[in-house]
Amino acid sequence: MMPLIKCTHVDFGYDNQDAVVDVNLEVDAGDYICIVGENGSGKSTFIKGLLGLLKPTAGSIWLSEELKKGGIGYLPQQTAAQKDFPATVWEVVLSGCLSRMGRLPFYSREQKKLAAENMEKLGITPLKNHCYRELSGGQQQRVLIARALCATSSLLILDEPITGLDPMAIQDFYQMLRRLNREDHVAILMVSHDLRNAVEEANKILHLQKQVLFYGPAHDYMNSQAAGHFFHEKEQGRCKPTAGCHAVHLQADRSLLENAKGRRREHERDC
Repeated sequence: MMPLIKCTHVDFGYDNQDAVVDVNLEVDAGDYICIVGENGSGKSTFIKGLLGLLKPTAGSIWLSEELKKGGIGYLPQQTAAQKDFPATVWEVVLSGCLSRMGRLPFYSREQKKLAAENMEKLGITPLKNHCYRELSGGQQQRVLIARALCATSSLLILDEPITGLDPMAIQDFYQMLRRLNREDHVAILMVSHDLRNAVEEANKILHLQKQVLFYGPAHDYMNSQAAGHFFHEKEQGRCKPTAGCHAVHLQADRSLLENAKGRRREHERDC
């Protein structure tokens, strides 16, 4: 099976300064990949490169025909102005079809049907005529996911999507992503500081620190040198979560790491 995305020795940078170097990886259909790393490690730069907003300074990015035709659904971090956007839920979701309109001056019947189906899928049909800025943070994220699905059903890229959400809304959000990934086979590429859920939800972890420190199965990540170093940096106070992000506490991180190592030792003894 051909991958959705293939990066070969890719570099990204600004003003002759490297931000990410020598990235080699493939994103397959149905993947659920969490991108982790310290602030300033190149996570957002890498996402911009995948979206075509930033050209590689070296290497190449190959996109499947599916993505070339359908595009990529993108959920960026919301600004205060975006959260206060004065439009109805229906208008926001339907705007995800803009890339499908071509030169037509209006939305087609098929595009309106797609928007309605995605609203139903995300459970927001009753909010259709509500003003977007009056919704809760969790409801707004559902609206934006429905909008992104109007652009593509193949791949969603999310940048810190749980920032500012309360714990209940966070779990609801992860459950929604899990359903989209497992039942609708939507590939997910998500930047996150929430390490516990990243490991539990994703099938792959990409750890960036201006280069790839780890890329592989999530269950292997917790036993990797990259994970151990990351937890040590947090313990020393040098790796700080983004403000407003519900990152897990250090004690929980350390417990998660030790439990994973314990399971690995038990498995090795059994073998």
